[in-house]
Amino acid sequence: MQTWDPDRYLQFADDRARPYLDLIAQVPTAPSTIVDLGCGPGHLTRHLRALWPEAQVLGIDSSAEMIDKAIRENADALANYDIAEASEWAPNQPVDLIVSNAMFQWVPDQFDVIERLLGHLTDGGVFALQVPDNGEAPTYRSLLELADHPRFAEQLSAVRRVPRFGPLEYLTFFTERGYSTNAWSTTYLHVLHGDDPVYDWISGTAARPFLKALDDDTREVFVAEVKDRLRAAYPAKDWGTVLPFQRTFAVAGPSA
Repeated sequence: MQTWDPDRYLQFADDRARPYLDLIAQVPTAPSTIVDLGCGPGHLTRHLRALWPEAQVLGIDSSAEMIDKAIRENADALANYDIAEASEWAPNQPVDLIVSNAMFQWVPDQFDVIERLLGHLTDGGVFALQVPDNGEAPTYRSLLELADHPRFAEQLSAVRRVPRFGPLEYLTFFTERGYSTNAWSTTYLHVLHGDDPVYDWISGTAARPFLKALDDDTREVFVAEVKDRLRAAYPAKDWGTVLPFQRTFAVAGPSA
């Protein structure tokens, strides 16, 4: 199971919530049973509750740290949480909505996993997902280029590179399986503050596998060089540092 730092992840909670809200706003039905797959610390559950206050919600995450925080701070009579790997998990009974925010990029063979999970939707059920689509941005390119450098390559060769999928891939996948699919991309302009805010942003997500794979001394050098690259790519202004961040969305529901 992956280990995550909920507090580090929540450092940019408001910015990370925006894509989630845009995603669930496009769900075309009123679900009574919802699975939040890759729910993290459960802080976004309140938005599901606001839209569908009577729905039963189950949050699933592979991180014990995330689930512990979710149970302590975001559980209620209709919202429960459990630890499981998305690649292996299945609901005990069919559900009306499976929603996944910024999780499937971490899942190898994600389309095989999604196809299996589609079989656990109710008739008329909906599958809604959002994934980052910034593989060509300086944030991720900086990590990859340094990871391939001889000074770091030996320790980082086994770190999985996150594949890039855009709206067309998800549109094609769901449509060919008989779903009416709404797929799109959005680029958010996040205005960040503080010293090295772009590094702080990726250190809780995209950079984590790279940082975990390095020994302490090498990690210190790697981090310093990543920060240098990100400062150059995203220069600070008097009013903040702008981080453009592209995301892909797909909402697959019953055919018209």
